[in-house]
Amino acid sequence: MHIFKVFQIEAAHRLPNVPVGHKCARLHGHSFRVEIHVSGEPGSQTGWVMDFADVKAAFAPLFDQLDHHYLNEIEGLENPTSEMLARWIWRRLQPRLAGLDKVVVHETCTSGASCSRDSF
Repeated sequence: MHIFKVFQIEAAHRLPNVPVGHKCARLHGHSFRVEIHVSGEPGSQTGWVMDFADVKAAFAPLFDQLDHHYLNEIEGLENPTSEMLARWIWRRLQPRLAGLDKVVVHETCTSGASCSRDSF
């Protein structure tokens, strides 16, 4: 079984490694949509894989680090592409969220990246 919880993060960034003149080299912001996916078997008593409140609590410290911040200033996000942001979240969330299956980062409503166990 597979569950997910969605978070919205408002943040600014610039991409330092793009070609000269690329629009993403300039400071800009996004309303990032982050999906945290967890897999497991529903409990016999609860009927759920995990309480959504537990997913929220596990992600809360990362949310606080990211929301309304300049991503380039966060250690490990000096080149904050959607791919690097998904991996950054995965690496910090995985030790504290049993059953973490996938992290999806939507940079816009049509573009994004994901990171899962198979990504390593």
